[in-house]
Amino acid sequence: MMTMKTMKFNTLGAAVVLLVGTVGLVFSVQADVLLIDRVEAKAGFDVPQKSSTMNQVRAKYGDPVNEHGAVGEPPITRWDYPEFIVYFEHQHVITTVLKKSKPTEIGPDSVESPEG
Repeated sequence: MMTMKTMKFNTLGAAVVLLVGTVGLVFSVQADVLLIDRVEAKAGFDVPQKSSTMNQVRAKYGDPVNEHGAVGEPPITRWDYPEFIVYFEHQHVITTVLKKSKPTEIGPDSVESPEG
């Protein structure tokens, strides 16, 4: 048999769970919208395309700010530019990732060409 004290506790507990869940949902939706907005804003951003060679990237975008030597097998090389990072497998681009616009931004944005 439930007493008034038990009923009040159950009601309060349910309200707290509902409030915490709602706040979490609001923050989750807000983060998703911000990330989606950033991806849409950068959709037309000019970055090296998949399969481009190192020579083609250097000719079009100039020297990178930083070049990281090949690591692993197959060898993966990373070039840092002010707005993006380019990853190469051997001599060809495998992906380009936009840098975060601010340190608190959540999630990397991989930029792939519309064709592939």
